[in-house]
Amino acid sequence: MSVGSDLIGAVELGERLRLAREASKTTQAAAATALEVARTTLVAMEQGQRRPKIDELQRLAALYGVSLNGLLRREAVQIDLRPRFRRAGEQDTQVEAAAGLLTSLVQAEVELENLLGVQRSRNDPPERPLLPGDVVRQAEQDAFELRQWLGLGLAPVHDMVALLELQLGARVFVRPLPAKISGLYAFDEASGACILLNASHRRDRRAQTAAHELGHFISTRRAPDALHDGSPESSREERYANAFGRAFMTPARAVAARFQDITAGAKTLTRRHVILLAHTFGVSREALVRRLEELHLAKVGTWDWFVENGNITDEQARAVLGDAPLEDPDRLNANRLVSIRLNALASEAWRRGLLSEGQIARLLQLDRAEVRELIDEYEAVQGLDSAPARRLV
Repeated sequence: MSVGSDLIGAVELGERLRLAREASKTTQAAAATALEVARTTLVAMEQGQRRPKIDELQRLAALYGVSLNGLLRREAVQIDLRPRFRRAGEQDTQVEAAAGLLTSLVQAEVELENLLGVQRSRNDPPERPLLPGDVVRQAEQDAFELRQWLGLGLAPVHDMVALLELQLGARVFVRPLPAKISGLYAFDEASGACILLNASHRRDRRAQTAAHELGHFISTRRAPDALHDGSPESSREERYANAFGRAFMTPARAVAARFQDITAGAKTLTRRHVILLAHTFGVSREALVRRLEELHLAKVGTWDWFVENGNITDEQARAVLGDAPLEDPDRLNANRLVSIRLNALASEAWRRGLLSEGQIARLLQLDRAEVRELIDEYEAVQGLDSAPARRLV
């Protein structure tokens, strides 16, 4: 007896079997041996050319550590980003854990959207595959064209997370990660661009990481990326992504114009100049000075000179800007049990009776007390507005 055709199609079932096998790090040969079939038979199952029998499916589910219901349920969310990073050569255990976290967050958000009938709006930008020649020059041009496509012109981008989420429809999460991991990027045909940023890093550094991952979204969309601290530019893809990030956050013409305004009449580049320019474009002081070096607006080695001569400190930035510009709302959000959007989706699903507290706990990988805390918080916020609400549609 074969199964799956009455629940999901053979091709989709085969794809789920492939994803489950790769997530469990089982080779096709090992799975075929466990099932006592030829490897070509297993390949046919994964390609949807042969429907598995019920006992075969049960044995594969047990081998892969997944539930039979999860494989067959039509509305189940089948996303696992971890195998994509493994295939890209990312064997680091911390990257594996971060990819697992990104997968869990995307799965939870997609499942809640499906339950509530929420249609996420995507606006994938045009792809710009890498061309032969100078990838840095291409990155400058592509970043300029994307800015025009988004209607940004040369204006500074003060909130990269909001731009990625609201203008491009990417799924962006900010969670604490090991210090050496700056961010992860992956693309799923159904879910779109998925990005995880390190909440432990400063906001201006996260913005640069987000712009780097946007470069991969533009040029090498279907190749996952894990950006490590101090990663060498060992490939054209990384050189492009780094250059794209710099060009997108700090457009050459805009930087030159603001540089001329802020340093007017000055004969030296001071700390105050750097602080004001970095604040204008929402990037780190180091990123700003290195961009000035790249654009020949400052001598090569200027940033190293600042570092060797007392650096440029947060206290000096506060003296110039005050405290408010150094606040980091995304970091506060990252310390919550789940993001504000996920909390709202889960609580709304509970309020409508679509999910129980126990089901939400399993979905978000929280305990029951934490789920109750989330729901109480959501209900309290809803109760703040005692005035009648106007329907959205």
